[in-house]
Amino acid sequence: MADTLIVNEIFHSIQGEGTRAGLPCTFVRLTGCQLRCSWCDSAYAFHEGRPMSVQAVLARVVDIGCSLVEVTGGEPLLQPAALPLMARLADAGCTVLLETSGACDIAPVDERVIRIMDVKCPGSGEEDHNRLENLDLLRPSDELKFVLTGRADYEWARGLIAQHGLVGRCPILLGPVFGRLSPEELAGWILADGLDVRLQLQLHKLIWDPSRRGV
Repeated sequence: MADTLIVNEIFHSIQGEGTRAGLPCTFVRLTGCQLRCSWCDSAYAFHEGRPMSVQAVLARVVDIGCSLVEVTGGEPLLQPAALPLMARLADAGCTVLLETSGACDIAPVDERVIRIMDVKCPGSGEEDHNRLENLDLLRPSDELKFVLTGRADYEWARGLIAQHGLVGRCPILLGPVFGRLSPEELAGWILADGLDVRLQLQLHKLIWDPSRRGV
């Protein structure tokens, strides 16, 4: 339904990723994802959730009172009502972030929304689902994210960044899979190559237990 969402959780926490890491943020996590990344840390959102109207979600966000809002998942763009939700949040004066896998078309997203888009590296097991046409739609206000399992993913990401001339298009974030790739090792590779990217850590997993939900 155009005005109904399946919502996994809505919570107030500290933004753990991206260029706004460390800021208070309200998260709207929607249910459902067509991908099964090897390192996924929110598999509970594949199926768990309850129906809520766009108006009910908006009211809950307004009640929390934090103007930075991220719509995440799962994959939010699988739900048609995510588009009017983000527009309504922007109408309400929120700074709206969309966390998307990059496997769905980002063109219909309201232009006021900051699109944080993954590119799936081979180590995710979902490389074939990258919608590379989205790269041409990125604006300076958007962000591009690579999650890396190891050196092979790093070299693949470095090659794709060069191939598509992505440096300067928008901030580029390279992050290690938590507990699998050492941040120190990734930092060394970035410095050795002089790569113009931002090293990203999942700040919420450093503050709270990595398996904790709702943070």
